[in-house]
Amino acid sequence: MDPLRMCLALGPVAVYMLVLGGMNLSRRPLVVSGIRDTAALGLAISGLALVGPLELFVPGAAVIRYGWLVWPLLVAFYVMCVVLTLLLMRPRLIVYNVSADELRPILADLAARLDPDVRWAGDSVDLPSLGVSLHFEPSVWMRNVSLVSSGGQQDYLGWRRLEQELSATLAPIELRRNPRGFSLLSAGTLILAWLVLNIARDPQAVGQALIDLLRL
Repeated sequence: MDPLRMCLALGPVAVYMLVLGGMNLSRRPLVVSGIRDTAALGLAISGLALVGPLELFVPGAAVIRYGWLVWPLLVAFYVMCVVLTLLLMRPRLIVYNVSADELRPILADLAARLDPDVRWAGDSVDLPSLGVSLHFEPSVWMRNVSLVSSGGQQDYLGWRRLEQELSATLAPIELRRNPRGFSLLSAGTLILAWLVLNIARDPQAVGQALIDLLRL
């Protein structure tokens, strides 16, 4: 693979790893909606999709007819696929820098304030007044917890309120850093440095690869 395609494929992944590493090294828990988390992942793998399946299966007739304009069309197609995925997703919240044992009592107090009729069943929580039903899915390796909707009938406004209240509740809390964030930062930095070295080693090859990629 030429340096340009490697940069397009791995550059967004490296940036995503740097951002994720920085988030995990923070002392404060961070609440992210499932839509934003998935959108960020879709952006991270966009380069892999463009120089992988999208370039591989691009119709030859479209290249002849539209030339380099076929790439904006492919990007638009990828964006529509990501948007469709986001629209079909069930509500979900991801809480970074906290374990399930640390989050459970905080969420229990918050749920009792938001809905006096709250019901717990193991790792599942039902807040009927908000129209929210969820369960815990901890990620032990990254010390993150996902609050995933249970069942198909969910109130998106209730989930939005839960996100806002949980963010406000966790804002003043400080916890220990997740040391695995250093691994993500190191990996992202190494990938970016390797990409820069490859581009600097042969910039003419990058220019030629761009011409070939755009079918100019």
